[in-house]
Parts: sequence; C-alpha cells; structure tokens
Amino acid sequence: MAAASSLSFDDRAFVAQLDGAVLRTTVPETVRNVKSLLEETFRRSLRLADRYRQPYPERYARRLLHHNPDLGYTAVVMTWGPGQRTGLHDHAGIWCVEVVIEGRMRVIRYDLTREAAGVYAFAEQNEINARVGDAGSLIPPFEYHVLANAQPDATSVTLHVYGGEMDRCNLYVPRGDGTYERQDHALSYDD
Repeated sequence: MAAASSLSFDDRAFVAQLDGAVLRTTVPETVRNVKSLLEETFRRSLRLADRYRQPYPERYARRLLHHNPDLGYTAVVMTWGPGQRTGLHDHAGIWCVEVVIEGRMRVIRYDLTREAAGVYAFAEQNEINARVGDAGSLIPPFEYHVLANAQPDATSVTLHVYGGEMDRCNLYVPRGDGTYERQDHALSYDD
C-alpha cells in the first residue's frame, strides 16, 4: 500500500484556488485567505513533483511554481538541505505567506528597534518550530525573519506566496557589536 505522501499535487487546481484567495480587497484579508488555503491544502500529505524537491548542497533552492502578474502575486517553492538557512532579511515591503510542505522549519521573527546612519538594531520576537501544514505570514512593516531547516539530516520544503514578484530583499549582516548593516540582495530562481 502506498504511503500518504504519495498523493500527487495538482498544480492547476491549486493555482485556481490561489487566484480566488488573492482576490480580496485588503492585504490582511488576502493574507488570511491565502494562509487558510495553504494550511488546508498542505495539512494533507501531498507530494510535489521531484523537480521542486531537490536541494542544492551549498544553499537552499528557490523555484517558481506560479506567477500571476494580473493578480499581483507569485508562488515559490524553496528546498532546504540539512542545516541550510537564510540570514536575517526583510521582504522588500511585500506581504508573504509561507507553509511547510515537507520536513520541519525554524522561523525566527524579529522587530526592527532602531535605525540610524545605516546601522540597524533588531529584537528577536519569537521562534516557531513549524511542521507540515503549519503556515505563517508577514505583513510589512513586520517583515523581518530568519528561516532554517530544523532537520539535521533531511530535506525540508516550503511554499511561499508573495504579494508581488520578490526579486530582491535586504539582508542584515551582523557587525559584531549586536547591530547590523543592510545589504541589497538580488533573488533569482533555480532550474
């Protein structure tokens, strides 16, 4: 008998549902609807096509699932090898909803507490240990976090729905004194 994880993911049906969830009048309403859809969809054990599931040894992989310029959103699958993580970053003023599809992730959220002369200070707000079907959201100005694969010996996969095309963000690089400097970071897709 096949395992539950062998259920296949229907890209077209999901995209149609995602289009409907994005058609809302306010950002908070859109984010709530997208989050609800992602949780309902991925609490069931669904298997993405193998092309979305292959990690890279040196960094996490970022693959486009769908882009809808008319509705102004993008869905991106990220694949995380053991120990892979992001640096502290923002979302360039774009809302985002993220869900764990496979594995487990650590999400560490931060608040910007001070900025002066290009030097930034942050306060860690909370750490979430997310499992399959757990979804979270970021709505600017609350958009700072670190994502990390919580599995030391396995791959994790996440889906990120952005309120636009997130082709860049700001990384916040530690200065060694508890503060950070901001660096512009271009984002691209793999495969």
